[in-house]
Amino acid sequence: MLGCLTTLLAVDHLMLVPQTTANTETANPGSSCLVPNPFDELPAERESPSDWVKQEKIHVYDDRVVIDLENPEWAAFTDTNSMDPVIDEHANAIQLRPSSPVQLKVGDIISYDSAYAEGTIIHRIIEIGHDGEWFCRVKGDNNPLSDPGKVRFDQIKRVLVAVIY
Repeated sequence: MLGCLTTLLAVDHLMLVPQTTANTETANPGSSCLVPNPFDELPAERESPSDWVKQEKIHVYDDRVVIDLENPEWAAFTDTNSMDPVIDEHANAIQLRPSSPVQLKVGDIISYDSAYAEGTIIHRIIEIGHDGEWFCRVKGDNNPLSDPGKVRFDQIKRVLVAVIY
């Protein structure tokens, strides 16, 4: 608004507390010069990965961390930027092999063999469906479009359960 000088004084519990002063030459008497609160409209909830590692399976000691998992596999990543900022080339991860499609949920990050690209793709499940058999659709978090085609359970190699930076 013309004639308003706004100074942010403090951040109090994620709420901006504005102080408004008016420029006496141009302010309209009684006008409000408030800064919109950026936390008034929160983004829509997005599906998060399933809870594959229960809290009682994680043990933190002074000199080590132990996670009780059956058949874990270590993973490293190439720099494709498709899963930025969650996964990048310097991250390490722990993955598990799912034994059944019922274990997989929308939001899980899977590694799978694609019919459309060479190598293993690691993307997030965005949809699960059945067309006579189980399938999912996946998308890189940083990609504008989902991956082409349906991913069948036999294409899935692993599910991401931990990222270590």
